[in-house]
Amino acid sequence: MKIRVSVAALMLAAAGSAQAQNKVIEAQYWMDLSTSSMSIPGMSDDMMESGMMSQMMGGNAFGTTKGPMGGMGPGKWLDTSLYVRARPAGIEGTHGIPPELRMGPTLPLLPPKVERSRGADTEGGVPEKPKGRILFYWGCGENVRAGQPRVLDFAKTDISEWGRFMTGRHVPDRGARSQPGRSVWPNEKDRRRVPKEGSFAGAHALSGEGVPASFKFAVGERNDFMPKVAMSTRGEPAASVLVNWGAVSNAQAYFLNAMGAKGESEMIIWSSSEEPDPGWGLMTYLSPTSIEKFLKERVILPPSTEQCAIPKGIFAGVDGAMVNMIAYGPELNLSFPPRPPKADASWQPEWAARVRVKSTGMTMLGMGEEERAPRSSRRERPSRGAMPQEAERDMPPSQGGEQQGGGGIPDAGQMLRGIFGR
Repeated sequence: MKIRVSVAALMLAAAGSAQAQNKVIEAQYWMDLSTSSMSIPGMSDDMMESGMMSQMMGGNAFGTTKGPMGGMGPGKWLDTSLYVRARPAGIEGTHGIPPELRMGPTLPLLPPKVERSRGADTEGGVPEKPKGRILFYWGCGENVRAGQPRVLDFAKTDISEWGRFMTGRHVPDRGARSQPGRSVWPNEKDRRRVPKEGSFAGAHALSGEGVPASFKFAVGERNDFMPKVAMSTRGEPAASVLVNWGAVSNAQAYFLNAMGAKGESEMIIWSSSEEPDPGWGLMTYLSPTSIEKFLKERVILPPSTEQCAIPKGIFAGVDGAMVNMIAYGPELNLSFPPRPPKADASWQPEWAARVRVKSTGMTMLGMGEEERAPRSSRRERPSRGAMPQEAERDMPPSQGGEQQGGGGIPDAGQMLRGIFGR
């Protein structure tokens, strides 16, 4: 009899453990914050952040935090995405935001529109055969290192080598995404930009059908929008160009790359990595684990770094060259109930949320010092007496849905156009 009771007790305990392990998170929320800045001759940040310039560069749409420029021009950018397990088609939800964000009490969350596929574009005929060369340099220092550059000559290199030449480290996307089953902001109902004085720090709450009533959390200053990257360069492209920047508050690491073109047949790429990695997959958010790993591999720069020299002569004679930089911010992971220090299978949160932050900057090589005077990289705190910035709620939507990069700013794809053809 005692044996039967013991077996029954074990079966009940196992069933309870299995039930706890099978319990899934009811809702998940992702928030991506990005600050971007750029130095363009004759244009101040205020001019580029104006409503007119914003419309010229495409307005606001989901995905503006992605890409090397972190948006469509300078400013603060925000993407959010909500998943509710009980509502796989998505919901019309609400994100209660702190008054410091200066965008009213809430942001509406809507399922993204699913556009029908237009099919393959058969126009244009046979693609042009790539032509020209790509030269790749890496590492900070005044002089080109031995064994560089790595050269990809399309006329002499087999097609199988192209991918290996252009690839580098890559991290999976762990943040806000616009896809079926998610509810996102910005959306067709609300396309406002984050005001210049806006702060994400404060109390937040999620509500909507299927969202747990406990979905409330606070974001501290550490995980608020990062300050702008204040880059300056000294030296002409034909010489060694020294890139300087002020320490960015809460930055965990930095990475830079530069590119320029000579006509339509040659492209030059440089990265600050000590290893030969062009950084295509590094100009985005990195998890704390990836930051630790890439710092050990000397692929990204420690947070104490405030300058890096581009080797002498690699951009001599280019038609135009630009430097991109990213400051990686900390990551905040939240849940309810909060994760205990030594969580086991019995811990099953009702909801989980993630906040990621970064700051990116861009400047052109060979600009005059007076045209790119560095600005402070300390956190800009809104004054208590300042009035909220009016944002463009009725701004016409940009075409093509989720944005992948900045409009009107040259990128690697544009520079490669002459090499790969149209």
